[in-house]
Amino acid sequence: MKKNNSKFKIHLGPLGSNSKLIHTLALIFALLFTATPLWAFSSANIPLDSPVYSYLEKLAGFGLISSDIRGIKPFSKGEAARLLLEAEQNLAAGGADYDRFAAELIVRIRELIPREVALRENPDKKPLLFDGNPVSSLRLRTLWLDGAPRDYRRLVHDPGNDGVFGIGSGLRPKNPPTATAMQRGGEGTPLLENNNGVVYEDGLNGELRWGAELYVSDLAAFLLEPYVLTTGGDTRVRLNRGYLKLGGGALELEAGKDENWLGLGYRGTVTLTNNAENFTQVKISSPEPFEVPYIGAMKYAVIASRFERTTVDGAERQPWFYAVKLSFKPSGNLEIGFNLGRQVGGPGVNNNFGDSLRGLVGGTSADNSNGLAGFEARYRIPWLRNTELYGEFSGEDTALFWPIVESYVAGLYLPRLTDDGRNDFRFEFFQGNQILYTHSTFPNGYIYKDLPIGHSQGGATQDFFFRGSHWFSVRNNLALEYIYTNRGMVSRVSGQAIEKKHAGRVFWDFPLTAELDARIGYGIEKITNLNLTDGVERTNQMVKFEIKYKY
Repeated sequence: MKKNNSKFKIHLGPLGSNSKLIHTLALIFALLFTATPLWAFSSANIPLDSPVYSYLEKLAGFGLISSDIRGIKPFSKGEAARLLLEAEQNLAAGGADYDRFAAELIVRIRELIPREVALRENPDKKPLLFDGNPVSSLRLRTLWLDGAPRDYRRLVHDPGNDGVFGIGSGLRPKNPPTATAMQRGGEGTPLLENNNGVVYEDGLNGELRWGAELYVSDLAAFLLEPYVLTTGGDTRVRLNRGYLKLGGGALELEAGKDENWLGLGYRGTVTLTNNAENFTQVKISSPEPFEVPYIGAMKYAVIASRFERTTVDGAERQPWFYAVKLSFKPSGNLEIGFNLGRQVGGPGVNNNFGDSLRGLVGGTSADNSNGLAGFEARYRIPWLRNTELYGEFSGEDTALFWPIVESYVAGLYLPRLTDDGRNDFRFEFFQGNQILYTHSTFPNGYIYKDLPIGHSQGGATQDFFFRGSHWFSVRNNLALEYIYTNRGMVSRVSGQAIEKKHAGRVFWDFPLTAELDARIGYGIEKITNLNLTDGVERTNQMVKFEIKYKY
C-alpha cells in the first residue's frame, strides 16, 4: 500500500505548480548573455573543509568583502582570488575596520592560491599551454574512534494536514492516526559529519588524501584527488574527487566526481551537502557572480547525476538526480537563494513521457519524482560588527508557490565577537520534518550509499549547534563546539522514547613548518535512549590528528 507521505501538490496546469522552475532555468541562461565577462580562466575547486572559507568569512567580517555569495559551494580558486583582491583593495583604501590580522589573512590566502592570484592580477598575460602540480594539496589523517554510529531507520508518525510555517492546515490531506513513514540511512562516523561519505570504524583509522592539478592554458582545469583509507584491518584506494572543468566566470562546465554544498548553513543544509559520498555528475554553473540589471550580482548551479541501484522492501530503484540553485545579492549585505533537489525516474517507476516530464518539474501526486525545494536568505548587519543572520526554509511538497512539509536551518554568526576579530561565535539550529528524506515511490529516500545527502542529522530531528573560536594568529586557531540533538520529541510511534545527544568537540589548528599545518581534535558525546530505545545509553569518543599541505 502506498503511504500517505506521497507527493501531494496543488495542480495549476499541465506542468503543475513548479512550472516556474522552467522559467527560472530559462532566465539563468538568458541572463548569461547579458553578463560580462562570459568567459574567464578555468581553475580547480577549493575543498569544502579548507580554511580558505573561514579566512574569507573573517575578511568579510572586517568589512573588506561585500560581493561574496555563500549559498553555492565549493568556491573555485579563481573566485577565491577575486574575493581576495577585493579585500586587498579595500584594505589599502582604509575604508573599513581592519588591523594587522586582516593583512595576515590576505597574505595567507595568497600563499594557498598563487596561480589564480597571478592570473587575476595579470589578465593579459597568457598562461602556459600546459601547467600543473602533481601535489597541489595533501592531507594525512589519523583518527581513533571509540563508539559506533546511530541508526536512522525508524517509523515516524505522519499526521498530514499541513499548513505553512506551522500556521493553518489542509494543504496536504489529513492522515489517520496510524499513518507512518520510514526514516532510513545512518550517521556514518560519530562526531565527524560531512566527510564525503568516508566512514571510519571503531579503533584506529588512517587516511592519506592528495590532489593533483593539470591546466590547459586558461581554458581547462583537471583535478584528481584519490585517497588511501586504512580502517578495521582493511586498506583500500578510492577516488574522492576527479573532474574536468571548461570555462569559468559566468559559464563553466564540469564533468566528473566532486562535492557540492547548496545552502547557507555551516553544519548542514536541507538540500545538498558533502555528507554522503561525492556524486559523479555533470554541472553547469557560474563560479563567479555576474551582474544582472535591476537584480544585482547572481550565481547559479545546475547539477545532474544518478543515484546507486538499491532494492528496498522488494522495490528496485536507481533514480536520476538533479539539483538547481540560484543565488543573488540585490545589495552588498543581502543574499537570497532558491534551492531544488529532485530524484526522478529509473527502474520500477512509470517512465512514460508524461510522468517523466512531470517528474522534472513536479506538479501532481502521479509524477515519478521525489523532491525538495525552498528558499533562503542571509543578511549582514554592518553596524553590529558585520554580524550575520541566515536561514533556510525548504519543503518536501509544494502548494501553490509555498513549500510545505517544511524543514528549517537558522543561524547567527558573529565574525567579530571582539572588535579585533580574533574571537568569533556561531549558533545554528536545524529542524527536520518527520517525513524529511522519506518517500513512498523511492522507499530508500533521499539517501546516497546509506547517508543523507542533505543535513547529516537526518529527518525527524532537532539539532542545536554552538561554536566559538579564538585566533592566536592566522594559522593558529582554537575552536570549541557544543551540540545538542534530539529525535522523537514529535512523530514517535508506540514503543519509542526520546533520544537525546549531548556532544562537545575541541579543535586546535597550528603551523608545523612554513608549508605544513596540523590539526588536533577531540570529541565526546553522551547519548540516552539510543536509537529511540528506552534505557539504552552510549558514550562515543573521537581523537583526530591531521597534517596538511596547502589543503
